[in-house]
Amino acid sequence: MRSWLADRVRDLAYGFLVLLVGPIVAVLFRLSVRGREALSGRGILVAPHRSYWDILLLCVACGPFRRITFLAREGLLHNPLFAPFVWGFAVAIDRESFGVEDYRRALAAASRARLLGIFPEGTTRPGAEPKAGAIRFAERLGRPLIPVNLVARGPYPPARFLRVPVRFPRIEVRIGAPVTVGELGRGLPPDLSRSERYRLLTERLMELIRAT
Repeated sequence: MRSWLADRVRDLAYGFLVLLVGPIVAVLFRLSVRGREALSGRGILVAPHRSYWDILLLCVACGPFRRITFLAREGLLHNPLFAPFVWGFAVAIDRESFGVEDYRRALAAASRARLLGIFPEGTTRPGAEPKAGAIRFAERLGRPLIPVNLVARGPYPPARFLRVPVRFPRIEVRIGAPVTVGELGRGLPPDLSRSERYRLLTERLMELIRAT
């Protein structure tokens, strides 16, 4: 009962914040959204991570009534700007040494969330290797993956909020059709090792995102 009530409070706070900042973000980025009908059920949103602006753009694109529970780096809890939002709307995990407790905590939150938001790279640093967390959660929860691509006309916003772009680019958020892990892995050899299978599934997922 207590967790249900806490989730409803988070829903209300999240919706209020999205309604508050949504018009500003939409105007600054001349935001357009394609494929919102793919969000009709529960799923795992998977998007590339190039800037902290990605979080706001995804929240505004999905709307105030579809709260996204993000997986976030534990280090953000030490940032006074981000800590309140991580406590309220995300699950903080240690991405560098992801352990059993991290997994259990993330899984518990993910099982209650309508939309789980994951950036496979786990960082805005260019060239970071995407991790297989989204695939693992999709398998464990039995939920589809929803690929999302953020396409900018012009230079993409800087990685940090405080580095305000000279000119905000026009952004289109493209939401692809949900795909199951089984569909994603169609045609893979059955004798692959677990690690190699996850690597190839993650590669296919990132290709699907880029093609969205």
